[in-house]
Amino acid sequence: MADWGPVAIAVVLFVLLSPGLLFQIPGRRRVVEFGNMETSGASILVHSIIYFGLITIFLIAIGVHIYTG
Repeated sequence: MADWGPVAIAVVLFVLLSPGLLFQIPGRRRVVEFGNMETSGASILVHSIIYFGLITIFLIAIGVHIYTG
């Protein structure tokens, strides 16, 4: 049996938290900008911290598992 939970959670969070795709914190003109498809170094840092926090919560604290086979 293969555990696909960590892979699925990581891919979904990576897509949703890509800076500029859905939202960007901090934005270039405002604190939060939606769908502007731009990025900056600060937003990459903020989004990577949010990604690390959420993936830690989902994989370690909650323990999401998806078994196949």
